[in-house]
Amino acid sequence: MHAFQFQTTKSIISEVGSTAKIGDLMAEMGCKKVAFVTDKIILELGLADAAVDGLKKAGVAVHVIDDVVADPPEDMILKAVEESKAEGVDGVVSVGGGSSMDTAKLIAVLIGSDQPIEEMYGVGLVKGGRVPMILSPTTAGTGSEVTPISIVTTGTNEKKGVVSHQLLPDWAVLDAELTVGLPAPITAATGIDAMVHAIEAYTSKHKKNIVSDTLARQALDLLGNSIYTACHTPEDREARSNMLLGSMLAGMAFANAPVAAVHALAYPLGGHFKVPHGLSNALVLPYVLDFNMSEASSLYAELAPIIFRDTAGKSDADKCDAMVEGFKKMGPELGMQSKLAEVGVNHNHLPMLAEDAMKQQRLLVNNPREMTYEAALEIYTQAL
Repeated sequence: MHAFQFQTTKSIISEVGSTAKIGDLMAEMGCKKVAFVTDKIILELGLADAAVDGLKKAGVAVHVIDDVVADPPEDMILKAVEESKAEGVDGVVSVGGGSSMDTAKLIAVLIGSDQPIEEMYGVGLVKGGRVPMILSPTTAGTGSEVTPISIVTTGTNEKKGVVSHQLLPDWAVLDAELTVGLPAPITAATGIDAMVHAIEAYTSKHKKNIVSDTLARQALDLLGNSIYTACHTPEDREARSNMLLGSMLAGMAFANAPVAAVHALAYPLGGHFKVPHGLSNALVLPYVLDFNMSEASSLYAELAPIIFRDTAGKSDADKCDAMVEGFKKMGPELGMQSKLAEVGVNHNHLPMLAEDAMKQQRLLVNNPREMTYEAALEIYTQAL
């Protein structure tokens, strides 16, 4: 057996209504005042109410940071850090999507550090520790609550990653109540994002390991067999819980067996066209799968029947073909856009996108097949 390392979030709660317990958990860790990181929509919908009320009942003061936007820009994060320092916070809580949780992670490491954020971009470059932190996702997609990763948009529309164990929270709180009623296109895009995490972890060229493999398979079972119910019956709490749990397991998997070309080609779509991350992944996924087939077909054949159960018993080649076609159909069936042209991309943009994708070498090195500029350009062309 190959040697490997595996790290993840220390403690997890998976329970409907569990965000009400966040206050007691932060108080137990000695916190007196927390930065509560979210966005305005989460506040308006009342999804943060239980957590905020629980914090106040536990005697923990709350400083709300609600100006988080998708693909968080560096200057927004630094502004939040300065606010948090001025408020004297000694802990961080986030109830929100991946962007809110990514922002929260960086606030937690930056408020007690003199290290500039630009020195943190990369793997294992964060120095020092962080304040106590709890993360609770409002979408079943990013798995950010169990990953040591934060993605930042720099001033040039380029996405950069901070990857360091200090970004893992003390608690991940999975409360399906927060995702009930989420619109089908968002449920679908975030769910496919989570499936991409599991698929790319399972086929990762570097650091693939038996624990991540096991988590990836279980994640795909939960996600693939709950996503249609969650989209078509949005009040179904069992399906919602399964999606959250699947997303978390996929997050654990890819945090330890990193993602690859799907993400590398998705990032420029978010940076230049503000396409939500889950949708960006979904738009390029089938075409990257097809590109990788010459190197990863045996692994894809293992995963296909977990997601698309009607492929069981077919030949490996047929399983792989069905997996590609299944993902081409899944987005439109669940109310998502299915082509790049639908999100504002045209042929003139493709060379720029391919050039930017090739900058994501920290991801591309994990791809089972070597990615080139020409290949990336062809994938974008197919996805157009």
